[in-house]
Order: sequence, then structure tokens, then C-alpha cells
Amino acid sequence: MFLLNFLRRLKLPKLSMKISFWKTFYIKPNEIGILYHRSDFKKILQPGTYTYFGWHWQVTTFDLNQPEAKIENLELLLQNHSSELQQYLIVVRTGFNQAALVRLGQTWISVAPNQLRAFWRGFIEVETHLFNLEESLELPAEFVQQIWKIALNGITKFQISEYQIGLLYVQGNFVRPLEPGEYTFWSVNRDVSLQILSRIVPNPNFPLEDVLIEKHPEFVSDYCTVVQLQNQQVAIVRYQSKVISILAPCSRKLFWQGVEVEVIDISNDAKLPSRLIAELVSGLPEALTLSRSSLHICEVPTQHIGLLYVNQEFQTQLQPGKHAWWVFGRSLQTEVFDLRQQALEVSGQDILSKDKVPLRLNLTAGFRILDPLRAKNSLSDIAGYLYKELQFALRGAVGERTLDALLEDKGAIDRSISEYIRQKTADYGIEVDSVGVKDIILPGEIKTILSKVVEAEKAAQANVVRRREETAATRSMLNTAKVMEDNPVALRLKELEVLERIAEKIEKIQVNGSLDSILTDLIRINRE
Repeated sequence: MFLLNFLRRLKLPKLSMKISFWKTFYIKPNEIGILYHRSDFKKILQPGTYTYFGWHWQVTTFDLNQPEAKIENLELLLQNHSSELQQYLIVVRTGFNQAALVRLGQTWISVAPNQLRAFWRGFIEVETHLFNLEESLELPAEFVQQIWKIALNGITKFQISEYQIGLLYVQGNFVRPLEPGEYTFWSVNRDVSLQILSRIVPNPNFPLEDVLIEKHPEFVSDYCTVVQLQNQQVAIVRYQSKVISILAPCSRKLFWQGVEVEVIDISNDAKLPSRLIAELVSGLPEALTLSRSSLHICEVPTQHIGLLYVNQEFQTQLQPGKHAWWVFGRSLQTEVFDLRQQALEVSGQDILSKDKVPLRLNLTAGFRILDPLRAKNSLSDIAGYLYKELQFALRGAVGERTLDALLEDKGAIDRSISEYIRQKTADYGIEVDSVGVKDIILPGEIKTILSKVVEAEKAAQANVVRRREETAATRSMLNTAKVMEDNPVALRLKELEVLERIAEKIEKIQVNGSLDSILTDLIRINRE
């Protein structure tokens, strides 16, 4: 009535209207509706046509192709109309430590803790599963394959290969090992992680080894071998007869089961036996790499000898071969000495002779070490000591002699130096076998002067020889003439000799008369 009066007061000309107090609602076949009157829930409407009297009726429709019922004030409606709503709804309510999986036909959704979700019954098959997270975070095996390829909120999936093992951690704390397979875990409001280790590597990097050993002995006993060493103990760990690790004293380490552990006491003797030297030093390169930081290795060649010092104290001499010691808890030093004769060069020594002539000399010496221990304990630098003393000896020997004396008797320098150096090295276990000056290098002007002196001497010697030979030749000719004068046959032979020399230079000679006149005619021809 109020509305009619209001319309009349508007005075709309020639306007005819028909006012109805009925409201009609149509629910499609794939829909469902909720009827409200002044925001109050009345009923659920199935597909069809509905007519109600009054203006305050409302209907909210839902597409059943979307199976989740997203109803406003669902919690309040369930409190007041639970029995009627549950005829049409599947309600999923999760508590503080609960989660749910809901299958909607061929797909799945996850429901986190402290949630209320509702799903329409009948149109699409709905299946719900509630899980208590306090009992277990792992989903049962029957759900793993069904949801494996579906991404779901709050669910973490792990796959472990056949050569691996997984260590499951929740909130950073180790829970249990996981064998090869596929696993799914609830990870809502929790940090669920997996540390995957290879089973084909016998010494993987176990996370927080000390925590695993102390807090989870059941895992260690079932899967691992623990190596726990005391002071003065060393361990060699082998897998399939191959060295994979060397552990220092007081260390603790986890390995997969199946390794072989050899514990060695090094309190009394730190030297390795020959079998371990062959394995760790002379064996595979990998073993040498592993042991290099744990061993002090000394190789003594043939005709050499080594000295061993432990904590700065001499222990023993080392014969040729390979030697190795554990370095833990001690300081080791070795030094190898060559027992063969060695050469030492003292080169380029500029020294003044007694007559002030500058000379440059090169000296070589041969020496051998007879007593390495005495030499090591007495001299910090054997070669340096010998070099210095040879310098002193060379300067003393050259400075006491003139240039002529040095050039006339070079061996005097060698003898002087040899006598001096042998006295100096006798107390140090060193024997000097030979000493010799290789070169005496003169300045350029001295070389020129000496060359002229030598040239003059040689020229004089040549003149003497030439005069001596001429005298001898004259004397020989005189003796020959005397022989020919007293012996005609000898004269004839001389003539034939002269004729032979002439015949060597002339192709043809014609002789008229006797041979007696040949020499006479030749002499006459020569005069003409």
C-alpha cells in the first residue's frame, strides 16, 4: 500500500504497471541452490523452478562442475543447520595437527591444518582422507602412486635411486634413513628435507657425523662402521682391498658397512713396515695422495746414506731404499748424503802473484764424505765450507810465488792447496782426493809480453839449429869429395846418380861416344 501511494504521488502520466509480490528462481540441472530469506538460511534447492511470495527471498547458486562448496559463513550454517547441510555436503575439518587429502574424480587436493572445506555430494565422486600429523608425516604407500604426478600444496616428494640412501630430516633433526623408492611427506608448517648419499661411495660426507653417532646409534649400527681412535693410534681404511682413507689419532669417522679397518699403534715405533711402504708409498697414486700429509717419506738412493732426526735428536743412519714414518705427535727430519766422489769448482778467482801480476785462476777439487754424521754435526754447509777453504788455500799458494815460478811449476800450487785442505777437513769426516788448477788466465798486456819472449826464444833456437845443420852438411860434402878422389868407382857412381836426376826431368837423352865424356860435356855446356 505504501508503494502504491508513493507511485501515485509521482503523478506519472498514462503509465500503467503491474506489481507482483512473487519471486521465481530457476536452478539449472548442473546447479544447486541455497535459499535465504532476509539472509537466513532456509533450505537447499535441487534443479528446478521455485516461486516464493515476498521481496526478501534470495537464492545463491553453485556450479556442481566445481565440486568444492565455497559457501559464505559455512561454519555458522553448520552449527545451526548441520543435519540438513550434511545431506548435500561432505565436510572436511582439520585440526591443529591434522591434514587431509580429498579426491575429486580424477584429481586430488590437499587440506592444510586448521581448515574447514566442504564438497557437494553425488555430482562428482568425492573421497576424503584425514591424517594425524603427530603420528606420522609420511603418507601411506597406497597414496604415493596416485598423487605422484600431481603438484599438491603442503606435500613434499622424494625419489631415491637403487644405489642411494636418504637421510630424512624434519626441522633440521634426523628422523630415519630411507631405502630406495618413492616417498611423500606432509610439509605444512614444517621443514622436511632429505640428504641423499651414494651407497657405492664407502666414505660419503655424512652430515653432522658426531650427532648421528651420539644421538642415533640404531642407524649407525644398522648401516655404518664407526672408526674411533685413541691417542697414538692411526687407522688405515680399505674398501675392496683399496685404501680409501687414513685417519689421524683421536679422530672419529663414519663409513658404510663393508670397509676394512686396520688400527696401528704408533706410540713406540712410528716407522712403517715394508708392506705398508709398498702399499702407501710405492703403490697406487691414490694411496700416496691420501698418505702424503700423514707420512714423512725419505728415499735414499744407492751409494748414499741418510740421517734420521726425531724431535731434533739423531736416531739412526738410513741405508739405501724407501723409508716412511707417521708424522703425528713428533717432528721428523731426514738428510741424505752422497758417498761418491763429488767435484767442487772454484772459478774466477782474481789473485796477485808475489811480483804483483794480476791473475785469474780456476780450481777444481774432488772430495767424498766419509762420516756423514760428523760432517753434519760439525758443519752447517759442507760445500760452502770447502769452497771457502779452497779459496784461502789458492790465494795463499799464488800470493807466495812469482809469475815465472807459477808458470814453471804449476804442480806446486796443487801440492800446497792439497796439503792445506786435507788438514782442514780431516776432523770433519771429509776426504779431499784431488786438487788441481785448471786455468791460469793472464791479463792481455802480460800475454803480449810473454808471447814476444817466447817468439824471441824460439827464433834463437831456430838459428842455432840452422847453423848446426849447415856445419854438418859442409862436413859431409868434404868427406864425400875425399872418398871420390881416392876411389874412381865412387866417382862413377856419383856421375850415374846425377844422370838419373837429369833423366827424371828430360824426356830423351842421346849419347855419342862413351859414358866417360858425358859429365865433361855437361859441365862444358853449362859454362857456355
